[in-house]
This record gives sequence, structure tokens and C-alpha cells, in this order.
Amino acid sequence: MVTNRRSGALPPAVGDQTSHLSGPAAVLWDMDGTLVDTEPYWIATEYEMAERYGGRWTDADALNLVGNDLRTSGAYIREHMGIDRDVDDIVEELLDGVVRRVREAVPWRPGAVELLARLRADGVPCALVTMSYDRFVAPILDQLPPETFRVVVTGDRVDRGKPHPEPYLTAAAALGLHPEDCLAIEDSNTGAKSAEAAGCLVLVVENHVPVLPGDRRVFAASLEAVDLAEVWSLR
Repeated sequence: MVTNRRSGALPPAVGDQTSHLSGPAAVLWDMDGTLVDTEPYWIATEYEMAERYGGRWTDADALNLVGNDLRTSGAYIREHMGIDRDVDDIVEELLDGVVRRVREAVPWRPGAVELLARLRADGVPCALVTMSYDRFVAPILDQLPPETFRVVVTGDRVDRGKPHPEPYLTAAAALGLHPEDCLAIEDSNTGAKSAEAAGCLVLVVENHVPVLPGDRRVFAASLEAVDLAEVWSLR
């Protein structure tokens, strides 16, 4: 069941919708923590870097990076890990470590692949909206059917990353849709803020960090058997 954190009320019946759309015109997916549970890969790589360069790192530091643009994360690591490395070099080392792990095993989130298959069967277009870079996204997309995502927006393709709305505005525009007609799926405050600011309804499935309530945020415990028509009725 999905819940609306604005009021804590139970969701209305699907038939009570007021829009001509019975469901979203498109679904815009976050990747890290939403489609795949790669956050442990990032965290393990961060600790490896701290050990390699004699830096300091904590779980709290790692969780502060969830959902962030990679260069923002690189700057945070430079400052809080206390290592004398260029931000771009930090980002590349992070990607090296995480890509290596992803090539060994893709840790899909529960229900994600099945929901993608249902959307594909129903003809609902999907976009991937991630702050990770192309070279990290590629081995994950290789494990999915071709054209699973009609549009892919990565952190190295936008000027301003999440929490700025540009990534979600870019994805909706590439699909030829208004953001208000799209559902975003996110697991972090940073990502939810980005999608919300773009005008999307946001389905939040919390993972490693708690997410705050919001006027355009609907919460579900899992993507397994989630009813997107029910989610859409809460907008």
C-alpha cells in the first residue's frame, strides 16, 4: 500500500481521480538506491580511498552523499576525508571502484525489474535520471532489455545536478512531456527535491536514508507490486 505523508490518510480509490490521465504519462527513474542498491558499493569505495590516502571517513559522511551530484560528492570527500586530491580525480576513482563492483554483480532493488517490465508491456515510456556518469550507467543498462529507457540523463550530461530540477526537466522534455504528467521514483531527499521542483509527482521508496514528507511526495515501502494508478491518484 502507498501512503500520502501530507495527511497520513489512506489513499482514495483509483476511480476518484480527477485528471484525464489514469496513470502517469511516463515514469522517470532515479538509479542509485532506487533501481539498483549500489550505495554499499559507493561506501566501500569511499572507505578504500580513505585507507589509500590516509584520510578519515565515517558512515555518517557516506550517507551525507546519497543522491548528490558526483562533483559535489567529490568536493565533500576532499574536505571531510582530508585528502589532497583534485575533485575530478576523486570522482574518477570513485567510479573506477563502483564500476568494478557492478560488473561483478548488479544489485537490483526489490520489484524494480518487474515494474520496468510491466511498464514496458503497458507502453508507458521510462527515463533514467541519475547523477552517476555514463560509464557507470552502461554496465547496468546492459543487463536490461534494449530501449528499457527511452531517455537517459546522467550527471555528466547536465549543467546543474540534483537537487536542482534540471535533470528531471531535461528528461521530461526529451520525452516530449510536461513534468506534471510524469511520475518520478526516488529514494533520497536530494532526488525528491529535484523531481518535485521540476513539477513531477514523486514516489518515494526509502532505502539508506529517511526522506522528509512533501506536498508532491507519495511513499511506498517497496516497488514490489506497487500500483502506480493508486500512486497517481494521490497527486
